[in-house]
Amino acid sequence: MAIASNTNFPLQHLTVAAYRFGRPDPTTIIDGSTLWRATLTPLGPATVKIEGIGTSPFAEFFGPGADWLHARYNALLGDDDVIPDLVAHHDVVKRAQKSFQQLALGRTETPFHEIIPAVLGQRVTAGEAVRQWQALVTQFGEKAPGPHPTLRVPPAPDVLARLGYVTFHEYGIERKRADTIRNIARVSHFLIRDWPSNVPAEQHTHSLMNLPGVGPWTAAVAGSVAFGDPDALAVGDFHLKNTVAWALHGIARGTDEQMLESLAPYVGHRHRVVRWLQLMGYRAPARGPRRPIVSITQL
Repeated sequence: MAIASNTNFPLQHLTVAAYRFGRPDPTTIIDGSTLWRATLTPLGPATVKIEGIGTSPFAEFFGPGADWLHARYNALLGDDDVIPDLVAHHDVVKRAQKSFQQLALGRTETPFHEIIPAVLGQRVTAGEAVRQWQALVTQFGEKAPGPHPTLRVPPAPDVLARLGYVTFHEYGIERKRADTIRNIARVSHFLIRDWPSNVPAEQHTHSLMNLPGVGPWTAAVAGSVAFGDPDALAVGDFHLKNTVAWALHGIARGTDEQMLESLAPYVGHRHRVVRWLQLMGYRAPARGPRRPIVSITQL
């Protein structure tokens, strides 16, 4: 099954880049202007291949869930994102808006796919979480439908639910995150389903906190991608509050409370504004030498 798109967002490559959990993500591969993404749908595993991103996108779909993915193709490209004309209350936001206002927020509608790597990121560095996701998918995810030789779907819920703690430990995942992943896998019917499009994205994101072990940070990380939630602010993130403090006030360190206060004028689009700032390259300066990251498998 193939479909063309009439949309041509100049920043479309940044829209789809948000779906990849680190460059070595085996489920989401970006090669120039081509995106390959494999996922789990209510109809079974499926793959989408989109060529010509940012120019004239053309997509092909493979697998039992091809029709389901096909129906959500426009959402994946961000076609239905209502891009606002925000009033910038900070000069840096005004500059970022000038560069990235036309960046559409897409949505995958596959929160099970998004929430597992988000859980992995709860207690470790981003690099460690990316490696753990890559390892889990490579070891326990099936080959993706379609012709791509290395693309894989995320591990199926029943596979994750059966994994013992010792197996998770082998990949550097301690008991708390392992239990959260297994518990989420056991209630995967809540996640792998049709999500009504007439419900605001922020409500869907908030509903993720009904899952065991999922708080505001994890819900925001997953909801920003799964539902294209423009207000999914990752409160509790180790770096984000500092990024906002540095970008908006020139202060190297901030708090979540200060971040919420600074971004209050942009409520409803705080994730969108933070994404602009990150794409502008803002990152708070390091306080000092980094401590080495030691995997728990070495303890």
